Amino acid sequence: MIVNKSFITEVLRTALAVTFVIISIFLVMRVMGFLSQAAEGLIPVGGVMSLVTLKMISYLDVMLPLMFYIALIMVLSRWYSDQEMAVLASAGIGIFHFLKPLAFLVAVLGGLVAFFSFYLTPLSLAKGYNLEQQYRQSNEVSGVITGRFVEAKDGNAVYFVENYNRGTANYENVFVYSKSFEREGVVVAKTAYRTEDEKTQDQFLVLVNGSRYEGNPGSPDYRVVDFEKYALRIEPKNQTRLYLPVRARPNSELIESTDPKLKSEWYWRVAKVFTLPILAIFALALSHVDSRRGKSTGMVMAFLVYLTYTNMLAYTVALIKKGEATTGTPIWMVHITYLILAGYCLYRRNYNLPLMPDFSLKRRSSVKG
Repeated sequence: MIVNKSFITEVLRTALAVTFVIISIFLVMRVMGFLSQAAEGLIPVGGVMSLVTLKMISYLDVMLPLMFYIALIMVLSRWYSDQEMAVLASAGIGIFHFLKPLAFLVAVLGGLVAFFSFYLTPLSLAKGYNLEQQYRQSNEVSGVITGRFVEAKDGNAVYFVENYNRGTANYENVFVYSKSFEREGVVVAKTAYRTEDEKTQDQFLVLVNGSRYEGNPGSPDYRVVDFEKYALRIEPKNQTRLYLPVRARPNSELIESTDPKLKSEWYWRVAKVFTLPILAIFALALSHVDSRRGKSTGMVMAFLVYLTYTNMLAYTVALIKKGEATTGTPIWMVHITYLILAGYCLYRRNYNLPLMPDFSLKRRSSVKG
């Protein structure tokens, strides 16, 4: 049907525009955050876009329902403002008619949200975790930071590395000043690499093809020793160990686990899928534009519904996370409550009734009678 096709096309077009705007804002905010970390030497500049992309993917399962909700309200509000809904009503096409094309959109986007929630979001978070772990080990963080003088934990050494070659996993042009030698001295090398003792887990910086200078220049006991390999123990000033976040855990681990934190994450993944159809029904009911009140009333109510709905879901998930609820019953109660409210609002809108009954008017008519 032409109306259904036009409705689906306009909603998808508007959803793409809204998605572009929201993602652009998200990218600007995240890029600025990662660039500040790159400026501090915590991550390489070349890794900023990779981390931003992975971070953006991890939030799409939450962003897509909101974008779809906004797009629905925008399209239907415009149709009401342009009197298109009035023309359709005169032709016998009411608000219930849009449930069919809306069901198609919800099925498609619901599958996409489920794909992100259950697969892509955990995968992107796990990839981001591995990438950050790689940066810490390769060491933009684990004791030697390229392009900066770094003091060892005990204060007895200072390291400087000009560059890190990710292709060979080697440091280039390494300078080390240390008090741990027999006398104070300096070690320089063309290349170096980091290694770890399997038994003690101690970290070492192995310098290759360099020289060690000991003593004061000009003194008779000054020594210069060339070497092929020279190992120095690294004691990072800030040893930070990353842990795989709960949101990155696979579905099988969440289902089988009895840990409240993992259980709450599983319920949250399921809840994100069910928010889409409920928000879609609310959008149908709240997008009506009253020429006497303007567009703002419906918009305000729509966003209040979204905020209260998502916050109630977050609250019930937090109850499970704290162990105060052992099952997903509170989450399902929130879904059912808002589904009933959405159905009630849609029913009254279909019969052109106010969303809230005017009890004062009833009292006046009963008094007159």
